[in-house]
Amino acid sequence: MTHADRHKIFSWALYDWANSAYATAVMAGFFPVFFRQYWSNAADVTVATFRLGLANTVASLLIAVSAPLLGALSDLYQRKKGFLMMFALVGVVMTGGLFFVPKGHYTGAMILYIMATLGFMGGNIFYDSLLMDVAPEGAFDRVSALGYALGYVGGGLLFALCVWMVLAPAAFGLPTRAAATRFSFLVVAVWWLIFSIPLFVFVRESRSAGPTEVEKPLGEWGRRLLETVRFMVRERNVWTFLLGYWLYIDGVGTVIRMAVDYGMAMGLHSRDLILALLVTQFVGFPATLAFGKIGSRWGAKTGIIIGLAGYLAIVVGSLFITRGRDFMILAVAVGLVQGGVQSLSRSLFARLVPRGRETAYFGVYNMLGRFAAVLGPFLMGSVAFLTKQPRMGILSVGVLFVGGTCFLLFVRENGKKN
Repeated sequence: MTHADRHKIFSWALYDWANSAYATAVMAGFFPVFFRQYWSNAADVTVATFRLGLANTVASLLIAVSAPLLGALSDLYQRKKGFLMMFALVGVVMTGGLFFVPKGHYTGAMILYIMATLGFMGGNIFYDSLLMDVAPEGAFDRVSALGYALGYVGGGLLFALCVWMVLAPAAFGLPTRAAATRFSFLVVAVWWLIFSIPLFVFVRESRSAGPTEVEKPLGEWGRRLLETVRFMVRERNVWTFLLGYWLYIDGVGTVIRMAVDYGMAMGLHSRDLILALLVTQFVGFPATLAFGKIGSRWGAKTGIIIGLAGYLAIVVGSLFITRGRDFMILAVAVGLVQGGVQSLSRSLFARLVPRGRETAYFGVYNMLGRFAAVLGPFLMGSVAFLTKQPRMGILSVGVLFVGGTCFLLFVRENGKKN
């Protein structure tokens, strides 16, 4: 690759560094803890879990419904970066807004969290589809892995800073740990905004020849979406992969979003849980790069299956958590497989996508991921609520990994049709 190609790839991957601060410090880290202890402090442990699961479910459902439409519209007008910028700004503003929510106002916290998560997940539709604009097909696995690896480092560094700030608020001129946690939401918002700039400045999306924007009627949007759906239905390889992805990414997303809440429900100290998540970030950096090499050498499908086997072992192991050390061991295990499964899923699907329909296809890809995330947190929270046993909720996640693997076995990695 030329220097210009490498610069473009790094600028694209740096967005993972930017928005992973939200995924790590807010979604997986501070929000579940702070929501339970500060905004939903008067509620029973299972009620707080249900509210958190509901917030994640609503955000996922909203983006799931709109993702294919947004993808088709973006492909029609060839404005991936414009849509990405819009969703990123929504995420930044709403994340910063969490700083201003008073104690006990769980409804306001849920609304802002839902909107911020919409910005995060919606932006990823367009970010993922830009992979095909910045990398040649032979480099999809390595470039996708680079993005996730930088996400682990960026998210981990900011998370470490925020953890330090919460553990020693006086060192940062803050009066209490609660004030430090609230201030961390502002820090995440600024980080997300600043490190998004290189992508918007240096990445150029490819544009196909065709009618100008003025000549494209709005009705073309719907026609193009229906046409994309017909293409995908005819390609067995595509929908087989998507069905498998729908199942196993549900399990991945549930582990990411609900792990801290699960640990707290098991009686573990919040400090142990936060430190375990921090360890996950730095383990994930080299592990994700390693999975990129596995994908390049033995195929992305093989790498995903290895990661899913690891996740199944993690779910079973979580049934036996009794101490903070147990959670730390599982956090290391999650770090070893999480980024690999996510990055290789993105690069494998990119090989199945026809040029000119990147965002529409990735819209469906993200839609299925979001519909899966509707099921996972809600299922885990509901089972825990009904049985009064959080361990029963986590057990259901293993079924999703097994089912996803079964579908994945029938995907042909090197061909777009079966």
